[in-house]
Amino acid sequence: MAKPKLTFEEALKQLETIAEQIEQGKIGLEESIAQYEQGMTLVRYCREVLSKAELRIQRLQQRGDGTLEVTPFEPQAEP
Repeated sequence: MAKPKLTFEEALKQLETIAEQIEQGKIGLEESIAQYEQGMTLVRYCREVLSKAELRIQRLQQRGDGTLEVTPFEPQAEP
């Protein structure tokens, strides 16, 4: 399956549009199913982008002596 060649923001906007069309009944059943499939592809793409971004994020922490130390980002555990 080919990955969308979109920015994260473009993919998210398309997802919002698809959701609105399906929720408001603006399209028929067959088109709803096709849009749902497209939406799932966009969801996977967005999750992949977010996952890669999370791996790249680094947090700067100030040491006791005032210098900055780069440490890997560690997400907080969900409650």
